[in-house]
Amino acid sequence: MSELQLKELLLRLGDDCLVLAQRLGEWCGHAPILEEDIALTNISLDLLGRAQNFLKMAGKLHDQVKSDDDLAFHRDPEGYRNLLLLEQPNGHFGDTICRQFLFDQYSLIVTKHLASQTINEEISAIASKAIKEIRYHADHSSKWMLRLGGGTAESHEKIQNSLNNLWAFSDEMFEVDEVHSAAIDGGILPDLQIVKSQWLEGVMSIITEAGLEIPTGVDMKFGGRKGEHTPHLKEMLEVMQILPRTYPGTTW
Repeated sequence: MSELQLKELLLRLGDDCLVLAQRLGEWCGHAPILEEDIALTNISLDLLGRAQNFLKMAGKLHDQVKSDDDLAFHRDPEGYRNLLLLEQPNGHFGDTICRQFLFDQYSLIVTKHLASQTINEEISAIASKAIKEIRYHADHSSKWMLRLGGGTAESHEKIQNSLNNLWAFSDEMFEVDEVHSAAIDGGILPDLQIVKSQWLEGVMSIITEAGLEIPTGVDMKFGGRKGEHTPHLKEMLEVMQILPRTYPGTTW
């Protein structure tokens, strides 16, 4: 794949982690129980570390080299390449868990491939380090899907509604354009149709056990990979970027 395509791929990998990290960080001090306050914050930090590594790589491929901070804090929403799923608001705890569950199942499959491929050793190193973390993330969100789906009538109804609302963003994970096609042909990314099949099998296993149902007739949403985002990302970035934009060049 070309250098430009590699840069775009790295931005996608980094932005997915960065945006979800920011969303989970919003739970700090607000989670329903102390244990989850710590868990969600730790998952956020794991994602932030991975985002930093991918964005550092992407920054080196810009005509004028950019730092990970430049890319995180000085791009407008249309410059971001994250999945629409990950920018959706936290909502209630079930919304956050369902969003995490859908992404974790995808992330684990893709990251295993990124770690095993030998085309780009730097990407492989980042992914290899992340696998243990993502296994924990996936286990955590899966257990909560089971707990909420199999809990009270209220928790079951709420997590089913979360699944109904977020499912519309799930197909974007498997969308193939020129960048992904080049990465698949080059061996960096796995075949996303195979990933989708494996993902659906894993998701259905948990959802069925939880007594939940996949919604049907859903109008799927796309656009994040092209910089076409929901208004939620702009609102999130206004908070995330306020200090470096207000005081550019400031260091601690």
